[in-house]
Amino acid sequence: MRIGIIVAALGALIATPAAAETILFVGNSFTFGANSPVMRYRPDAVTDLNREGIGGVPALFKTFAEQAKLDWKVNLETVPGKDLAYHFEHKQRQIDRRWDVVILQGYSTLDPEKPGDPMRHAGAAAQLAAMVKRANSKVRVELVTTWSRADLTYRHPSPWRGQGYAAMAETLAAGNALAVRASSDIAGAIPVGQAWTRAMRDRIADPNPYDGIAFGQVDLWTWDQYHASAAGYYLEALTIFGRVTGVDVRTLGRNERAGRDLGLEPQLMERLQAVAQAELTA
Repeated sequence: MRIGIIVAALGALIATPAAAETILFVGNSFTFGANSPVMRYRPDAVTDLNREGIGGVPALFKTFAEQAKLDWKVNLETVPGKDLAYHFEHKQRQIDRRWDVVILQGYSTLDPEKPGDPMRHAGAAAQLAAMVKRANSKVRVELVTTWSRADLTYRHPSPWRGQGYAAMAETLAAGNALAVRASSDIAGAIPVGQAWTRAMRDRIADPNPYDGIAFGQVDLWTWDQYHASAAGYYLEALTIFGRVTGVDVRTLGRNERAGRDLGLEPQLMERLQAVAQAELTA
């Protein structure tokens, strides 16, 4: 009888599927895919904690996971034009839960009032990380390093005007590096902006949309030269997915479903996958 009970118990354990891992994306328009078809991509595949029907970069992550046969429950909490301090001050009810992974994406200039200053950003990131750490001591918190804005690089007054296409991304990376050093609750920073810079350096993406897009290259920005195009968000999602899961994103291949749904050229998908993987392993 005892053996029978043990066998039955083992059978029940084998039959019970492993629980899906949970991931929460916290951010703004750079996470929800503003000004592109990514914003409303597969909202049914993810849980929008603000109930705004957004799919965004989280839905791309979910689509990649399905193809890689990984079980992830993907959630997002996004507000346009807001930094991480806003989320800590106003969205704790949605964020303060148990998660396996939390992805934090801050304001495009780090500080809305003092562009390039990392202190407010780093402080809020630490507060959010500490909060979710209390709910799950094993949670992994990552910051997203975003991209250089073409409008601030080439047109509008900013600390980065005239400094070249990589300068702003380097400032943002330095700000996130400071945040990681300042908080032991933050695991690291995901180099999305650096992946954009690599795509430009490798002549996959055009670094200056204001003088026309070179033949054979793609514009990673959308029409406002601030937010991303579908290709730009695709590269963002690839970089995040590769960092979080450890999957070599090149294995998604030229027939990857999300890219096809967005109308991206198969060769471009392969090239962006290679860029993301190269940056993650640099």
